[in-house]
Amino acid sequence: MKEMTPREREASSNDYLNRDLSWIEFNWRVLEEAQDPETPLLERMKFLAIVSSNLDEFMSVRVAGVKDQIKAGYVKKDFTGYTPAGLFKRVMKRASKMVSEQYKTYRELTRQLSKEGIIFTDYEDLNLTQRKAMDEYYHEIIFPVLTPMAVDQSRPFPLVHTQALYLAVVLMKEDEDPEDEPYFAIVQVPSNLSRFIEVPVRSNSKKHEFVLLEELMEQHMHTLFSGYTPVAVHAFRLTRNADLTLNEEGAEDLLEEIEKELRRRRWGSPVRLEVQKGIHPYALEQLQYEFEISDNTIEIDGPIDLTYFMKLSGSLKGYDHLRYKPIEPVYPAELDDTDDIFEVLRQQDVLVYHPYESFDAITDFICQAADDPKVLAIKVTLYRVSGNSPLIEALASAAESGKQVTVVVELKARFDEERNIAWARKLEQAGCHVVYGLVGLKTHAKITLVVRQEQDGLRRYVHVGTGNYNDNTAKLYTDVGLFTSHTIIGEDASALFNEVTGYSAPHNWKAFGVAPTDMKDKLFEKIRREAMHASLGKPARIVAKFNSLSNQEIIDELYAASRAGVKIDLIVRGVCCLRPGVPGLSENIRILSIVDRFLEHSRILYFENEGEREVYISSADWMTRNLTRRIELICPVFDKQIQESLIRILELSLSDNVKARLLQSNGMYVRVINEEVPLRSQFEAMRIKSWKKKKPHPEA
Repeated sequence: MKEMTPREREASSNDYLNRDLSWIEFNWRVLEEAQDPETPLLERMKFLAIVSSNLDEFMSVRVAGVKDQIKAGYVKKDFTGYTPAGLFKRVMKRASKMVSEQYKTYRELTRQLSKEGIIFTDYEDLNLTQRKAMDEYYHEIIFPVLTPMAVDQSRPFPLVHTQALYLAVVLMKEDEDPEDEPYFAIVQVPSNLSRFIEVPVRSNSKKHEFVLLEELMEQHMHTLFSGYTPVAVHAFRLTRNADLTLNEEGAEDLLEEIEKELRRRRWGSPVRLEVQKGIHPYALEQLQYEFEISDNTIEIDGPIDLTYFMKLSGSLKGYDHLRYKPIEPVYPAELDDTDDIFEVLRQQDVLVYHPYESFDAITDFICQAADDPKVLAIKVTLYRVSGNSPLIEALASAAESGKQVTVVVELKARFDEERNIAWARKLEQAGCHVVYGLVGLKTHAKITLVVRQEQDGLRRYVHVGTGNYNDNTAKLYTDVGLFTSHTIIGEDASALFNEVTGYSAPHNWKAFGVAPTDMKDKLFEKIRREAMHASLGKPARIVAKFNSLSNQEIIDELYAASRAGVKIDLIVRGVCCLRPGVPGLSENIRILSIVDRFLEHSRILYFENEGEREVYISSADWMTRNLTRRIELICPVFDKQIQESLIRILELSLSDNVKARLLQSNGMYVRVINEEVPLRSQFEAMRIKSWKKKKPHPEA
């Protein structure tokens, strides 16, 4: 009988981990950071807030999608073997357990904070002086903002905004029989007031004492309903389906269509109802009936929505010992002693590694291009930028000075749609050519092209990155960016913008791999090449770092390469559907996840290629959406020293034995056993002052 080749093995659903269950395991790893006593206390509170924020998005998008499938009667299993109904049940069971653990952690952290003089107290535990101060604050600041909304035959249930905090109020009329049916009302907790209200303490005390806004409202609820007695007041929060459903083909104006859809998002179908533990049965009945939700009601033993801890942990003064020491990003050494970035880039490529190296290099690159009279055109893709981005001002200034400025704006960047619409209009008003991408595709590539007139003709300067052009997240995410004036990269960059903005036919890419046209095929080609080399006994290895891996075809190619003998190391921060370490399938594949102070976000690819090593940076994760429904790119790194720098970054991650977790074949993660000298990759990266020394450009 002929032996089966690696690619001929029939796939089974048992070969794969489920994407949504894998995501929950990722959020568990974030929760572990909140539980780690080695993490500074206020940073642990931030991680706790991130868990809540992540779960909010997961419910409003992923779980919402599963519920839509159930409602539509969809019963087909996905490639991991789950029907929508079966997956929903499993996801909610695991998520509920995580929420329970999250609030255990919350109670432990608040105990630890109280020892440091940061105290969350109940109104009833305040002394008379403190109560008087809080009563005055309520009447002067809170009361004028509140709007009680009764629910009865003449007043239908009001619109409840997604992920806004409300109080459900059960009332009795003062002169009615207590056995009569109670009255019901809701009151929104104002989101424009501070959620945590500081209580006056003795003048010589260094403590900070806080009462939650909703508790202060509860204590004074009678002021909103004269003639009625509040029987019970409990907090609740509703999460709605937040996924946009756009008819891009039929939209005459994509910007207007997205604005309409954002308004519809307020009425998205309910996905999750969070209620305060001990909620009055009548209130719960009213809420579940109105929202038609009983299968995803979660009882919360503590304050609903812990995302507020992110703002609190950053606002407290005098507690720097409870935070990480501030990082001071260094300016890239190659650009540090020059006023002319273009002169440097004519001679050499430059790598920038955020947040260890400063985002100012990118800002300076675009600002210099905007001011330089020799620059004829600037083209850039923008997916998410900060609220006060200096890049927007620079691009607007360049357009006003007569330069050709083209900005590809992704209006469909989830939850950033409104912000993107605002600055897209600002750029248009300044004279920029603003393009909203291609129908049916999100533009997720991170690239800037500068065209400059020089003595020997036009020269293209390019920046390609793995992260967004966002100066705020560049301080919190690990990303890499490449500056280059390499000819073929410049030619591909021009072709990419022409395809996005015009009617150009698909380009024969010389350097780039571009999704959705050929990136997947190029990845397949490189993985198969390593498999061929391994089968011939030649050096073969793949090391890749990205956020998520969920595309079945790529997973199957990696399985085939593993069976052929290729050693594969993957550094996957979040979702991973590949099941490693399975004999005869994936025993040559090792998968690490690193969750630490900074969000691991860089995408770096390494292929051994029989000793002729190839290194790439990319905007894309190995997910179906990135490979088929987004404009993404992978860019080769030609400079040998920059290749070495990127390999060094990969090696640091693979050597981490403090914050790294190993994915097991059962889908669970375990910490790397620390049998050697502790190595924490992010902290080691902070100590490295330069990731590349000066060297002549390969084309010079």
